[in-house]
Amino acid sequence: MRRKDREITDINEIVGIIKKCGVCRLALFDEEYPYIVPLNFGLSVENERICLYFHGASSGKKLDLIKKCGKASFEMDCGHNLRTGERACDYTMEYESVCGSGTVEILNDSEKTAALTFLMNQYDKKDSHEFDENEIKAVTVFKLNVENITCKRLVYKK
Repeated sequence: MRRKDREITDINEIVGIIKKCGVCRLALFDEEYPYIVPLNFGLSVENERICLYFHGASSGKKLDLIKKCGKASFEMDCGHNLRTGERACDYTMEYESVCGSGTVEILNDSEKTAALTFLMNQYDKKDSHEFDENEIKAVTVFKLNVENITCKRLVYKK
């Protein structure tokens, strides 16, 4: 990372930033160009190992690309605040961002409820969530096992 002064390496800070994000952009291999899609996501952390969870239809381009090549990259960001200045080059944007890569696996029916619970917990902090068994069977749930991660922050003290 070029800007070491903005780098975040503490796993707890990285997880804290991820929890503030609303969308994760998942980039998959396609024939000529990368395919990137914004997705709602869930998060689990075990022994400082981060996994991201996503759900989608049981058919379509995203699923086809995952089946073809299980490697993916991701990006998420939050905390956007435009800092203005006297001149155009004095402008900057405050932000927090997380990028990384890993391998994607499609989960089986017995793993879906736990994964969907992680997803729900990202957006709704209820103690428990109920899922309809037929709806669980109808959805595809996949997990990104994060292998590489970087995190940056630019926030000015007030």
